[in-house]
Amino acid sequence: MDSPTTFFPRHKRYALETALSDTPVVALLGPRQVGKSTMAWQLAPDRPVFDLDEVPYGTTALADPAGFVASLPPVVTLDEVQRVPELLRAIKVAVDRDRSPGRFLLTGSANLLLLPDLSESLAGRMEVIYLHPLTEAEKEGAPGAFFSTLFAGELHAELRLADAASAVSIVRRIIRGGFPEACSRTPARARSWHRQYLRAVLERDVHDVAKIRDIHSLRRLLGYLAHQTGSLLNVNIVSRTLGIARATVDHYLQVLERLFLIHCLPAWHQNAAKRLVKSPKIHVVDSGIAATLLGLTEDDWNAKRTIFGHLLESMVIQQLRAQADWTDPEIVLSHYRDQNGAEVDCVVGYRGKTWGIEVKAAQSVTEADTKGLQALAKAVGRSFAGGLIFYTGTSTFSLSGGRFLAVPLAKLWEL
Repeated sequence: MDSPTTFFPRHKRYALETALSDTPVVALLGPRQVGKSTMAWQLAPDRPVFDLDEVPYGTTALADPAGFVASLPPVVTLDEVQRVPELLRAIKVAVDRDRSPGRFLLTGSANLLLLPDLSESLAGRMEVIYLHPLTEAEKEGAPGAFFSTLFAGELHAELRLADAASAVSIVRRIIRGGFPEACSRTPARARSWHRQYLRAVLERDVHDVAKIRDIHSLRRLLGYLAHQTGSLLNVNIVSRTLGIARATVDHYLQVLERLFLIHCLPAWHQNAAKRLVKSPKIHVVDSGIAATLLGLTEDDWNAKRTIFGHLLESMVIQQLRAQADWTDPEIVLSHYRDQNGAEVDCVVGYRGKTWGIEVKAAQSVTEADTKGLQALAKAVGRSFAGGLIFYTGTSTFSLSGGRFLAVPLAKLWEL
């Protein structure tokens, strides 16, 4: 189990509690050590737990899945269920006999819905809840109401005194990332934890989701993606650069996504006739992991501002993904880029309306920074509801006659 010693209130706790009240199987999925078992334990400390990472349980479950499930208590938590995927079919049989809500709580450090042959096993019987790395809102104990504020049109110009420490705060948040254990350590100790984490995931967990012999090439790919985070994904270029066959690169990308190490943000397009670039953008899910892969420290902020700009974009995208997940599952996130090079880091679609969000690692914003938002507004047409530029300054102010807003990054966790 994840250690319950480091506690951060998680906004997905209510979703987990609600799902257990009316659904026979609930799967809580997310990266290893992100706090899944801790949240499950806090929600139901008396619930029996069987950790399939432990040899007795894992070995028994693998040898006789049906017998193992039949011997379990009526209500149970199974940790790291991706270790024995054969259990899902046995659980399906058990649930078809007794559909009492909350019977099985499964946690997994791999995305079960992306694993071959497993996504259909519990269709209609299981609700999946994703637990992301800690958001800055959760670290601060804040509600994380950015999207509800945005949709309500309640973001307005707001001048306030500059905070000279804001850039220092931002880079520190990037470097530490969102894993609870890393967040509780000094930056140097957090980097050590990140390195150990990557070693464990790549040398052990990979084998749960794919048959891969060349872990070294997989590690090289992840390191390369850290350099490319926040950039368009071109598999052909990746293949040529690393000297790895394209089919292998495709396979490795799927593995890294199944393990919640990377995320591919799809391209926005209104219809097939639009001449838009359809390549996804690649993002390393945790900015702290990416910073460790790149060997970056807080002292590198000024000298390596370009790469920090990409890390900042990936961090913001991850904050938005998590907040969208707990706000409303109908929120759709993508990115925009047209053939003329105009781009927007994040496009938010919700109930027929579209917003654009840009991310800048700078303490000032000018009209020139609205080029991508203007192109998106033209492409979207009447459904365009507004645009934001997140930056490292401290005041919210209007641009382009009030059409767009420059918004301090801190609004992601202050609202």
